[in-house]
Amino acid sequence: MSENPDKPNTNEAGESKSSDSEQGLEDAVEGSDEALQKNIKSGSPSTQRMQRPHSSPPRFVTVEELLDTAKGVANMALAHEIVVNGDFRIKPVELPEDSLEKRVKDIVHKAFWDCLSVQLSEDPPTYDHAIKLVGEIKETLLSFLLPGHSRLRNQIMEVLDLDLIKQEAENGALDISKLAEFIIGMMGTVCAPARDEEVKKLKDIKEIVPLFRAIFSVLDLMKVDMANFAVTSIRPHLMQQSVEYERKKFQQLLEKQPNSLDFVTQWLEEAADDLMNQKYKNALPAEGGAADSGDSPMPNPVAVQNYAYLKLLKWDHLQRPFPELYSPRGARTHNPKIKSHRLHRLGQPGAPKFTSFKCTTVLMDQARFQELQLQLEQLTILGAVLLVTFSMAAPGISSQADFAEKLKTIVKILLTDAHLPSFHLKDALTTIGEKVCLEVSGCLALCGLTPFTTEKETVLKGQIQAVASPDDPIRRIIDSRILIFLESYLASGHQKPLPTVPGGLGPVQKELEEVAVKFVRLVNYNKMVFSPYYDAILSKILVRP
Repeated sequence: MSENPDKPNTNEAGESKSSDSEQGLEDAVEGSDEALQKNIKSGSPSTQRMQRPHSSPPRFVTVEELLDTAKGVANMALAHEIVVNGDFRIKPVELPEDSLEKRVKDIVHKAFWDCLSVQLSEDPPTYDHAIKLVGEIKETLLSFLLPGHSRLRNQIMEVLDLDLIKQEAENGALDISKLAEFIIGMMGTVCAPARDEEVKKLKDIKEIVPLFRAIFSVLDLMKVDMANFAVTSIRPHLMQQSVEYERKKFQQLLEKQPNSLDFVTQWLEEAADDLMNQKYKNALPAEGGAADSGDSPMPNPVAVQNYAYLKLLKWDHLQRPFPELYSPRGARTHNPKIKSHRLHRLGQPGAPKFTSFKCTTVLMDQARFQELQLQLEQLTILGAVLLVTFSMAAPGISSQADFAEKLKTIVKILLTDAHLPSFHLKDALTTIGEKVCLEVSGCLALCGLTPFTTEKETVLKGQIQAVASPDDPIRRIIDSRILIFLESYLASGHQKPLPTVPGGLGPVQKELEEVAVKFVRLVNYNKMVFSPYYDAILSKILVRP
């Protein structure tokens, strides 16, 4: 089926478009920091601080304003997701088995197909429903065609001519099986190669009603394929427009809710305070051209922004969640969508009155920052375990690339479930200690080196188990060096070659660089969109004398 020259191979086209789009996305984001630097005004910040301005007074909003704002946020979030997430895919809707919605859907569908079965079982058969289904299938097949597929379009229009089909039905000359055969053949022509197997199975269904039902099921999957192909195709063009689009939508939200930047102001203000007071010098590296004036040098705006992004990688999501999007008086929600029961309550006496929205500039990337934070935490544990192990083992052990890679893989596997609530780091490190000692002993024996003594094994296991504590010196060293590398990479503007990896991180260099690329790409895109707002806020925080 895939060899037909008229076949619009959406899978192959999608792959080609995807590679082009991902390259365009990467090039645009990689150049963002350079473009950003041109827009940032240089100057020596002063050592004096302006008191944080009071937020705008709360303004009551109507349900209509609430819904309008929610729609704008949803559209902005979708465009952002398509551009930032190269793996973004639309997936078929799968309703939970025991849900009310699925039960209602199954009942309605059963009633429809039962009605079709009754009509086709009549003598003579009634084809009213069947002809309507053929018309829907015709429109769906036409929607899959590209402008250049005129021959396929003519075939569909000719064979699935509804007027002709109605005449044949009225005269008792309609062969519904022949129509179904043509439809299946055309589906095989226009579908992506990934759907060839599903289309092939349709030929084995002989009864008309189950066949039509299966045809619509496969067509639904083909619609999803076409939608993903369209998303891949528009991503390069959307990248060019998304910065202006997101900034425009955010400005609209800001005009409706003037105090929407309060959380962002607090976030940047804390970063500036931390840099000047050097409270977290060991935990979060602070570099980047601070002006030398007085005992407490004032950092420049770029350094404050970079430091603020690094703070998001150390965020305590349990005690201090990201700033929420919606902030009604006395209530908060992490869900950017408005729940129907809440809207229903708005119309009741005594329902809570919504005041202002709190719309943060980093909300849409919260999940990504959390994922990066988890990856860095696992990387810190991994790096600490490897550093302890290679420090205690014979010098020849760490120089063996195969063994080092094997040991790293073992530890990574045992840390795989670190994101689960049921995961206990101490128990995992106990297992890791046993496994590491076993592997090291085996490697020493193969190399003809002096084996580990029982005392050495006990010390190594103890040091590995100590990594469970955030205050463990080895863990703190690895954590600090990772953040130093990320800060250097961020300050370098994503230019090649990459900054030198600090000592002790060699065994995890590959994983660290992968995380760094994701982090910097995410930060640079956020800067491209929201740098005017950050500059305006920092111009009030970092003021001249």
